[in-house]
Amino acid sequence: MVPNALIAAVVLVFFWIVAGVVKTQSLRLLNRFGRSPEVNWLASIVLYVLVLLGGFVVALGAVGLDKTVTSLLAGAGIVGLALALAFQDIGQNVLAGVYLALRRTIKAGDLVTTNDHFGVIRGINLRATHIDTPDGQLVIIPNREVFQNPVVKFSTGMRRIDLRVGVSYGDDLDKVREVALSAVRAVDGRDPSREPELFFEEFGSSSIDFVVRFWIPFERQSQFLRARSDAIVRIKKAFDAAGITIPFPIRTLDFGIVGGERLASVIEQTGLARLEGRADEPRGDGQR
Repeated sequence: MVPNALIAAVVLVFFWIVAGVVKTQSLRLLNRFGRSPEVNWLASIVLYVLVLLGGFVVALGAVGLDKTVTSLLAGAGIVGLALALAFQDIGQNVLAGVYLALRRTIKAGDLVTTNDHFGVIRGINLRATHIDTPDGQLVIIPNREVFQNPVVKFSTGMRRIDLRVGVSYGDDLDKVREVALSAVRAVDGRDPSREPELFFEEFGSSSIDFVVRFWIPFERQSQFLRARSDAIVRIKKAFDAAGITIPFPIRTLDFGIVGGERLASVIEQTGLARLEGRADEPRGDGQR
C-alpha cells in the first residue's frame, strides 16, 4: 500500500496546486467580464472546491478505497441536506444576491423604494442590499426580502412631477389652465420634448382641485425636489399676477342643535335665556 499511498499524496498535491491556479485564473477572467465581484469570488471558490474534491476522489481510488468514496459521497449528501435546512435563510439570501447581481435589474447608485425604505443603493453583496436614505441612514435589507417584494426604481432617466393645486370657485378655469401651463413651461430643467399637462380632478370643499404634470431628466433626488419647488414658486407668482386665488381651507361651524342656525342667532337666544334666568332669581328683599 506504500506506493499507492505515495501516489495518492502526489495526486492530492497536484490537484491542490491545480485548484489554486484555477481559482486565481478564473477570478481574474470573471473580474474582466463579470459584473459583480462578490459573484465572481463565489464562482472561483466553487471551482476551487470542486477541483479539490476531484483530487480527493482520485487519491482515494489510487489506494483502493472505492467503496469508501461511495460512502463519503453518500455521507456528504446527507450532511449537505442537513446544512441546507439549518442555513436555509442564508442560502436564500445568497441565491437572491446572485440573481440580483447577474440580472442587474437594480444596481449600486439606483434610487429605489423597497420594503418601505426609500434611498440610493450603496451596494448589493451576497447577503444583503445596502440602501442610503435621504436623511443619512444606512438600511440593510436581506436579499431575499428585496427579491420577493416589489421594488420601485426611479433611476430610469426621466421622472414625472405631479403637482396638485386648488383654485377658488369664482375663478375662470380656462384662464387657470393657461396661466398654470405657462408657468410650468418656464421651470428650470424641464424636458422640453414633452408638453406639460393639466387635469381638473374634483370639486373640493373650498376649491376646485387640479393636477399639473411635467417631466424632467432625472438622475438624483435633488433634481426632483428642485424642479418641484421651482414649479410651486412660479405657479404662485403667476396666479398672484393674474388675480387667481388659491383659497385657504374653509370650515363651516353649525352651533344649532337641529342645524342650519346662524351663530348670531344662537348667541342672541342664549343671552336672552340668561337674562330671563337672572330676572327670575330672588333678590335680597325677597322680590324677583
